[in-house]
Amino acid sequence: MPATASTPRGLDHLVIGVRDLDAAWRFYEKLGFRVGTRNRHPWGTENRIVQFPGSFLELVTIADQNAIPPHGERRFSFGAFVRDALAGQGDGLSMLVLESTNAKADAAAFQAAGIGDFEPFFFERQGKRPDGSTVRVAFELAFAADTRAPECGFFVCQQLEPQNFWNPEFQQHPNGATALTSAVMLAVEPSVHRGFLTTFSGGAEVLEGNEDYVLALPRGRIDVLDPEAALGAYQVEPDTTPARFLGFCVAVPSLDAVAERLTAAEIPFVQNEERLFVQAEDAMGCMIAFEQI
Repeated sequence: MPATASTPRGLDHLVIGVRDLDAAWRFYEKLGFRVGTRNRHPWGTENRIVQFPGSFLELVTIADQNAIPPHGERRFSFGAFVRDALAGQGDGLSMLVLESTNAKADAAAFQAAGIGDFEPFFFERQGKRPDGSTVRVAFELAFAADTRAPECGFFVCQQLEPQNFWNPEFQQHPNGATALTSAVMLAVEPSVHRGFLTTFSGGAEVLEGNEDYVLALPRGRIDVLDPEAALGAYQVEPDTTPARFLGFCVAVPSLDAVAERLTAAEIPFVQNEERLFVQAEDAMGCMIAFEQI
């Protein structure tokens, strides 16, 4: 699987499927994140966004089953993937999204590299500024697929109206979070996904572990953990799923302050020398880790 000629791509956003979007909104606010308003998509989903400089979390749910288009020849259905992930794996992180400066070129590169034969997908919607005024936000997506990780979705996202999407006011979080630092992937055999992830990331540098490794991106990283590493880092018991997304990490200035907040909110967490984290079973299916900067 050859590397693409593009430069490495940074984290853009993570798609976190939830059955109850309002419950997710309330939970993430208890964690100390600022959560955006509800947005409706024409393909049957609704979302709320947690924004950081240059990246965000997308909390997404199914709003209208009848509006979801099926997957087609060279057509990836975002709504169908979210629906099937919720039905099969339940709530949790299901899609990793990297940034794109040219989605059409990336789609062609993915096709040439043999990691995705999908047409680019354009969409737009109305967004709201803090003052309530509406603005146009628009995106173009290029999808890829790791056949050895069918539960994991991958695409890149080109922002076509970035000035209307990114807003520093939305990036101020009561828990002090300043950045989305990592997407965490659990794989029984990390080595079999290395070629795909290197190509998908645009040739990101791979930092070696033992069986596990890290892809260092221009913004953030992808942590690929084997069962032993996942048990040691996040107390995750081994399972038989070939590959899945475990959760994400964010940067905060003080783990102690986060611990105080979570204790007051009666949210269970684990703290070690490197980070503080809420396990997936206590966080609507998506492990949430805090790393002190």
